[in-house]
Amino acid sequence: MSLFRNTVWFLKGLKEYTRGGYQAASKNFKEQDLDVDCTGRHYMITGANSGIGKCIATEIAKRGGNIHMVCRNSTTAEEAKKEIVEISGNENVFVHILDMSQPKSVHQFANDFENSNESLHALINNAGCMVNQRELTEDNLEKNFATNTLGTYILTRSLLPLLKKSEKARVVIVTSGGMLVQKLNTDDLQFEKMNPFDGTMAYAQNKRQQVVMTERLAVQHPEIHFSCMHPGWADTPAVRSSMPDFYNKMKDKLRTPEEGADTAVWLAISPSAELHKSGLFFQDRTPVSTHLPLAWTKVCSDVEEKLMKSLEELAVQFS
Repeated sequence: MSLFRNTVWFLKGLKEYTRGGYQAASKNFKEQDLDVDCTGRHYMITGANSGIGKCIATEIAKRGGNIHMVCRNSTTAEEAKKEIVEISGNENVFVHILDMSQPKSVHQFANDFENSNESLHALINNAGCMVNQRELTEDNLEKNFATNTLGTYILTRSLLPLLKKSEKARVVIVTSGGMLVQKLNTDDLQFEKMNPFDGTMAYAQNKRQQVVMTERLAVQHPEIHFSCMHPGWADTPAVRSSMPDFYNKMKDKLRTPEEGADTAVWLAISPSAELHKSGLFFQDRTPVSTHLPLAWTKVCSDVEEKLMKSLEELAVQFS
């Protein structure tokens, strides 16, 4: 089944996730969808110092939005901020330093942000990692899970009260179509049983968790519009460093970071995005299935609920 899933997914990717896939899909985009004035509105983008996150921040800054860049490295964050301000002409770009793999720090940051800001109109969870050797954080959490899943959950959960103060607030998670090859596994969140450890598969499992998280949070918090999206196969620093073999084979077919960021920007600011119900998974501005045909990746609601319960327990543990 794993071979079947990977084969079907790769063939799908060659057709849809490449630059050619974007060019074909973009023929149906409505240019006016992004003709939006974001002045006076606040947007938080994690991992905004490079790649897709930086492109999202730049595009929203061009439209007048107040940008809150949440980054791990202060040097690259300040360099990216300078570029975003120069390109957009928007001075309302603010840097916040945070390591998403440290749950206590995520809690503290969210609490501090809520206490010092009156509103947040959109949270774009873009930060992520793909660590190819099993690595534990100082809290004894597996690094990929701590960053991609738990950190995203805690930040979103903690900022919900502030988001709810803004009418039609949105939460967007930049996930990955790679999750299509994974069936949700709640019995090994820390990948202790994965032998040998496979960073690519761990990442894909995290992304499956993000999709389930999006669906569940949408039901729990109907006041907010939740969505997740696959950026396609884009040429970003993260892809080059974490997946060098894939990059070398596919570099001539990869999307630009701007093309990868397009749907996330659309989901964060366009009125057209709100015409779709909350909790969906998007690819090139279109909601798509979260499962491959005949791949047997669907699970019962009890398994999904178990994930959410586990995340909540960890969030409380590290609060």
